[in-house]
Amino acid sequence: MEYPDFDLKNQVALVTGASKGIGYALAKALAHAGARVAVAARSEDLLASLVEEIAAEGGEARAFPLDVRKVDQIRRVFGQVEKSYGRLDILVNNAGMGSPIPALEVSEEYWDHMMDLNLKGLFFCCQQGARIMVKQRYGRIVNMSSQASVVGIPQEVVYCTSKAGVNMLTKALALEWSGRGVTINAVGPTFVHTPGTAARLDDPAFRGPLLEQIPVGRVGTVTDVAAAVLFYASPAASMITGTMLLVDGGYTAH
Repeated sequence: MEYPDFDLKNQVALVTGASKGIGYALAKALAHAGARVAVAARSEDLLASLVEEIAAEGGEARAFPLDVRKVDQIRRVFGQVEKSYGRLDILVNNAGMGSPIPALEVSEEYWDHMMDLNLKGLFFCCQQGARIMVKQRYGRIVNMSSQASVVGIPQEVVYCTSKAGVNMLTKALALEWSGRGVTINAVGPTFVHTPGTAARLDDPAFRGPLLEQIPVGRVGTVTDVAAAVLFYASPAASMITGTMLLVDGGYTAH
């Protein structure tokens, strides 16, 4: 019998939106699993701190400043990563944003900003990553989606729409690239406790009603999300492509 292979040792991984929150945790988890990690985000200072923290834990990381809303920057950074490492095995498209706003108050600028970050930038990162991976005949792309991609959430119409787009983009690209050695999947977390979400999730008035909708009785952790990403990124997931794994504690089972 051949056993599943979850080993990421010496593989090269690129994580976007890695300077804080879920992306920060994903970069550390990939490094802990043995990957050499390229971390990308807009904040050079936060990236430098992350690189130092990964090194202190025995891992390897390099920082690549990147605004994924800028396609020219995406092309430049992916070229730098390929030049630095000679390959790219894993791409985690984590960069994104969400902020509640009533639909009647959504401006064109707000719509464009969120779509550029959550969907347009993600696509062009997929494209550049696949250009490297297809040459290798090997690659794992993991896109960060959300439970909000499959259920509506009040005051999150633009976010929900952008993440639903991530799901369909993932399916369509899987049909094009999976036969060339590149799998592409998505992970859809529920509300996840991070420094950026702590104020909202620690508020009993918000947390109480929310937990009533999550059958496991708690919000998500960055470790919960990392477990799903590491699985998709591993050689063990070679038969899985075009899917979206919900890490939602049963939220969408209602």
